[in-house]
Order: sequence, then structure tokens, then C-alpha cells
Amino acid sequence: VTHSIPACIGSMTINSKQLDKESPVSIFAVKKCYETVQEGTFFDGSGFAALVKEGYKVRSDVNITLEFRTTAAHGVLLGVSSAKVDAVGLEIVNGKVLFHVNNGAGRITATYEPRVANSLCDGKWHKLQANKSKHHIALIIDGNLVQTDNPYIQSTSADTNNPIYVGGYPADVKQNCLTSKSSFRGCLRNLTLTKGQQAELFDFSRAFDLRGVFPHSCPGSEH
Repeated sequence: VTHSIPACIGSMTINSKQLDKESPVSIFAVKKCYETVQEGTFFDGSGFAALVKEGYKVRSDVNITLEFRTTAAHGVLLGVSSAKVDAVGLEIVNGKVLFHVNNGAGRITATYEPRVANSLCDGKWHKLQANKSKHHIALIIDGNLVQTDNPYIQSTSADTNNPIYVGGYPADVKQNCLTSKSSFRGCLRNLTLTKGQQAELFDFSRAFDLRGVFPHSCPGSEH
């Protein structure tokens, strides 16, 4: 067993003696359990989850899907960036969702602006799909498609071999396709990255670095 259990534990007794969980001798990466929970992972706005320590290769094609729930108008959703310029990034800025891609020739951005200001920050679940296919990029939020023209049609591959940062990133890590440094506060679920026919659903409890992130526990009422 190499991972902690993503669950809540209560009323534990050893040799008929109930443990006092309110005054532990030591504690690490344990938060309170919520009476009303729903599927998802809670980000408290102070950190990030780091996935794929060996490095994720974006290259010519990737399709990113996730669901988010927040009341904040700013926050990093996801970033994968080389030390040079190649990168992809997803973020919420002023209540809009931005999908940035840099294949090496320059950054391009697809922006989804909701008809009603801050309606994406209403504490309800929203579905996001971001697709990069060579020099084409598209962003779909709750079924609404946004596409953008890319003047750099000869540049088709984002040559990354770097971790996927979700919900934020460390201060010493460069992110070429994110404009915000604000960590995400809210819940995320069903993060999937697809290349060709291969889809990978990421489990945040298996992240190699978690800061201010609580897998498999999302507080609040279901919407």
C-alpha cells in the first residue's frame, strides 16, 4: 500500500478505548470531514495538486475535460509548461474561462465569457472541455463552444515533458500559459486528459505533491 485512504474515519476504538481525534499527537494532511459531501476534490485556495512527476507530453493533440464548482472569480485550473515557451493552461480570470496554448511560436487564447457576469462562479457545477488539435484550439463550457484563430499555423506541437499542475503551482515553477497566480478555491472532479483513443482519468489522491487539496471530499450541497 503506497497511498493514504481517501475517506473519513470516525468513532475509532482500540481495546475498548475510544480515541480522542480532537487532540492527536501528530497530524499530517488530515482535514475535517463534512456532514454534507458530494463527489469531487476540495481545493482550499492555498495550493495545488501536482500530477505526472515524470512529465506529461502535450505535443500535437490533447483533449482536457473536467468539472468545476467555485464562488471565486479568479483561479488557476490547470497548467503544463516547459521551461522554454511551449505550454497549455486553463484558468478563471474575472469570471471568464481562458484556454491558452503555445506551440512555440506564440501564445493563443480561447476565452469563454458567460452572458451573465460571474455566472460560472455561482457555486454550481460547470463542465469544461478544452481541445488542442495541432494549431486549432477550442473551448466548450456547459455546451457553449468558443474557437479562436491561430496565426501560427506552421507550429503544431507543444513540446512539454513536465508535471501537470492543477489548482495552482509552486512559486518556483514557470508557467508560460497562465496569467494568474491565484490558486483555485472550490471543487474539481472528473479530470480526464485524452490523446487519440487513450483517456486517462486522474485521481488526486495519487498526486506526487498535494498542498491545500483534499481528495474525494467536496463540501456543500449538491446543485
